[in-house]
Amino acid sequence: MPELPEVETVRRGLAPVLEGARFVKVEARRGDLRWPLPSDFVRRLEGQSVIGLGRRAKYLLADLSSGEVLLMHLGMSGSFRVQQAGADDMPGDFHHARSKAAAHDHIVFHMSNGAVATFNDPRRFGCMKLVPRAHLDEEPLLRALGPEPLGNAFDAASLASACAGRKTSLKAALLDQRVVAGLGNIYVCEALHRAHLSPKRKASTLADRKGAPNERAKALADAIRTVLTDAIRAGGSSLRDHRQTDGELGYFQHSFRVYDREGAPCPTRSCTGTIRRIVQNGRSTFYCPVCQK
Repeated sequence: MPELPEVETVRRGLAPVLEGARFVKVEARRGDLRWPLPSDFVRRLEGQSVIGLGRRAKYLLADLSSGEVLLMHLGMSGSFRVQQAGADDMPGDFHHARSKAAAHDHIVFHMSNGAVATFNDPRRFGCMKLVPRAHLDEEPLLRALGPEPLGNAFDAASLASACAGRKTSLKAALLDQRVVAGLGNIYVCEALHRAHLSPKRKASTLADRKGAPNERAKALADAIRTVLTDAIRAGGSSLRDHRQTDGELGYFQHSFRVYDREGAPCPTRSCTGTIRRIVQNGRSTFYCPVCQK
């Protein structure tokens, strides 16, 4: 499933063609994705302009001139394909052709600037909802989310506070979207390695007895910010289904330190460890048992 860097990469690809443009025609080629589409979905979009395109955790948020917000989630296999007037997909150095099978092109946005944005989702775990802007904070999919890891509200103190008293593992805590929004399995593994913290460590050990953040919390907060920033700069990680809107593959997977590198030497300088894979809460965890404590 795409994580925060992949969704942010998609947002940056869609923004130039959606923001400031109007929905001239909307094709809903089926009535549902993961859930049924909103009632009058096409009618409520056609004629509306996109004021801005934002992101909250792994959700895309298109602010509409109608006062509603189009909330979109890519699910496990969803992707957008953008066609500009006179151009198709704008391939680059990391371009790999994607399936354009019409059977999986479920939603098509025809914009007033001539661009066409097509949502393709073979597994149909994605979703689209229309939410009144005034009630966005009450939206069930968003209201319980923790702070954005790249936002001003996230720091060592907020991380330690969210983990204080938790008996669960640090890996499980970071995957809890109430602790920090948008992190998934890949970037949790990578951030923990950069912070030299074991995924098996108790989450509560990020705070001292008074609940204040310790050096571990500071190192982890910095590592989370750094790995997400690096991944966004690289266009995300292209595993299985993820592609950018122009068809390019993200290439952060070539910079993985531990994820999917079982048996490889630890990349930490002077470390003699070997990357190990374990299973936590049904998910693969990759880490170095020597330098991650």
